[in-house]
Amino acid sequence: MNSWGNLSLQNSLSPLMEQLMFFHNHSMLIIIMITILIGYMMNSLLFNKFTNRLLLESQNIEIIWTIIPAITLFFIALPSLRLLYLLDDLCSPLITLKTIGHQWYWSYEYTDFFNVEFDSYMIPTNELPLNHFRLLEVDNRIILPLNSQIRILITATDVLHSWTIPALGIKVDATPGRLNQSNFLINRPGLMFGQCSEICGANHSFMPIVIECISIKSFIKWISSI
Repeated sequence: MNSWGNLSLQNSLSPLMEQLMFFHNHSMLIIIMITILIGYMMNSLLFNKFTNRLLLESQNIEIIWTIIPAITLFFIALPSLRLLYLLDDLCSPLITLKTIGHQWYWSYEYTDFFNVEFDSYMIPTNELPLNHFRLLEVDNRIILPLNSQIRILITATDVLHSWTIPALGIKVDATPGRLNQSNFLINRPGLMFGQCSEICGANHSFMPIVIECISIKSFIKWISSI
């Protein structure tokens, strides 16, 4: 999760988030190169003593500043399209998790396991243990297995919500009357925190999401005990 001194993206816990971070770094490198080039050109224009009152057009310059941006966009568009198709690619899921947004909490259903379901509320500050995170901890965490393809179905019962886990690169709108779908694979165990990312009312800031990733054996033991 983010700490006070972290100005960059969160550490990735899924292959999709790793690809998103690679694309972010790739794009930022191109943007920095463009910024340096434009800065150099502006500095040259402002501080040189050359003038040409009769220069009205130049076909060479027109060709250059048309081709160079086209090539730049090509190098950005290709990785972007590849990543877009990777995000939409749905492999055969091992587990399906249904998420329902409410004002202002989340409810979850494990439809593959005799419809195991529970509600997940934020723990109030006055009830929070000392070693837990304020405004981020919930009473019932989502428990998911490691290295397993997870399909998530998302909807809402009242207004628009958005189910977001930055460390997994997942952000899906929860729309009343509509079932949205996404998928992810968690490749490291641990806790992942998220929050509703669509303004949904007075308590929009108080409906966090917590995923606890554990081994397959521990997951089977947990699901059998419910």
